[in-house]
Amino acid sequence: MSRKPAYRRVLLKMSGEMLAGPDRNGIDPATIARFAQEIGEIREMGVEIAVVLGGGNIFRGLAGASRGMDRAHADYMGMLATVINCLAMQDALERVGVYTRVMTAIAMDQVAEPYIRRRAVRHMEKGRVVLFAAGTGNPYFSTDTAAALRAAEIHADVIMKATKVDGIYDRDPAVHPDAKRFESLTYMDVLNKGLRVMDSTAVSLCMDNDLPIVVFDLSVPGNVARVVCGEPIGTHLNSQS
Repeated sequence: MSRKPAYRRVLLKMSGEMLAGPDRNGIDPATIARFAQEIGEIREMGVEIAVVLGGGNIFRGLAGASRGMDRAHADYMGMLATVINCLAMQDALERVGVYTRVMTAIAMDQVAEPYIRRRAVRHMEKGRVVLFAAGTGNPYFSTDTAAALRAAEIHADVIMKATKVDGIYDRDPAVHPDAKRFESLTYMDVLNKGLRVMDSTAVSLCMDNDLPIVVFDLSVPGNVARVVCGEPIGTHLNSQS
């Protein structure tokens, strides 16, 4: 019996570090191949998919700024790192037969299309996975904020925030074994408690647009499909817990 998706259109947000595998930097071919396979599985369900990737496995703007670089200059370098990751994911997806488009917020016509909202929606309607690169195209904004912005623009049903833990905790579970995991939270809970799941700009944007977020563990094979099918995994963020 085929599984029925709970969402029609989703935006998957992944950090760049998720692509690094055990080496914690660069791009691990086996890791990105597995993620591409899982994305392909939900595309076969008929789900329309957009993906936002971070660039922290290559260069993180905040890290550069903390070492004395100009913050705007460092952020632009981080945006270019996201383009590299999106091109790598595009290659991995097309190797498993998934049609894709990379769209960038910074013009670079030789490698990707410029981001145009209506064109992005049309690509998804035609069954292509759209990879949004270069963040918002502006410094001082994270890829979490880019994910929230793009999800609102394309009218996604949910943001799937992929992490290495099985949801949101009140404390770091790697340090505190007694940390409490939340099954659901409101946007205001996240902001008031200072929970580090997405930056405050991204959470506020989701709150203003009533855009649900599911925070889940991407390291468990099959979890992407489980979230898409509405199974009760991870932590759900919305206007009412």
